Amino acid sequence: MTDLSTETSLDAMLEKITIMLHGIVPDIELRYKAELACDINRLKREKNALILGHNYMEPALFHTIPDFVGDSLELSRRAATTDKDTIVFCGVRFMAETAKILNPGKTVLLPSEKAGCSLAASITAQDVRALKERFPGVPVVSYVNTYADVKAESDLCCTSANAAAVVNSLDAETVISLPDEYLARNVARETDKRIIFPTVSTGNDSNANGFAQIIGWPGRCEVHEKFTVKDIEEARAQFPDTIILAHPECSPEVVAAADFSASTSAMIKYVGATNARRYLLLTECAMGDNVAAANPDKEMLRLCSVRCPHMNQITLEDTLAALENNQYVIEVPETIRVRAARAVERMLAIS
Repeated sequence: MTDLSTETSLDAMLEKITIMLHGIVPDIELRYKAELACDINRLKREKNALILGHNYMEPALFHTIPDFVGDSLELSRRAATTDKDTIVFCGVRFMAETAKILNPGKTVLLPSEKAGCSLAASITAQDVRALKERFPGVPVVSYVNTYADVKAESDLCCTSANAAAVVNSLDAETVISLPDEYLARNVARETDKRIIFPTVSTGNDSNANGFAQIIGWPGRCEVHEKFTVKDIEEARAQFPDTIILAHPECSPEVVAAADFSASTSAMIKYVGATNARRYLLLTECAMGDNVAAANPDKEMLRLCSVRCPHMNQITLEDTLAALENNQYVIEVPETIRVRAARAVERMLAIS
């Protein structure tokens, strides 16, 4: 990635993004995008702000204004160590909440108040409390893709990059893994553990410790659940030399059929390092555009049409407005924040 995060010269910005994003962003939009990026970078410096950009941000944003880009784990680390007064999180709400959990004295801004997450919305703090009552003493591992009140009910958080390591770190016969069904199934497969989903299973689940090592929850990412084994089969039939990478939020069948499965950051690094000339990413499509821009010598199969509607809420225009108007401020009640921080900090310590 070309570092444009401090560039405020319009001509220099336009020249660099024209080279990088030609064929990815329509040429007619490039000057407008460059103007916005320059305005944001100037304002960011004036307000002593840090901009974090998730890998799913659209290319004109991803490659211009963030001080750091990455997956949830990497950005959590960056948020935990910054000395800036303000953090602007170009991602979705649970990510901005995590930054606030780790930085209670700083202002955290989310450029769009509509940037939610279907997976985070699939479970509530009351759901977690109910599971803890049904399975007393069983530790709760919550995916970082959850809201702060769910993290507060958890013993430990994880990301797609370290989920298996987090589960293995616990000295427990049984672990509650929330809320992503497919991630939990993939972790069970990777660690050779048995898994049940008590909300849909029958029988006396009070005896779960006797037959299950992971207790899951039927939440799914609305993007990753759309990918199928048929997608992989069709890609291989047309392009047999293609390397196929799948996010761990895809179904276990898709992950098993792919050549590689890991976090978004690991997928990006894999594409950069591989000698394969053609690849397919089974994840959110804006990331595909970002990877293509960074690897012009390799061909990305453009079979993906799945854009996260929540990540898509974050734009250069909204990011500029967030800095200009100090909006939208993320707040986490202190009683929740303190408990959630323990779970997040344990995750970071393991990582």
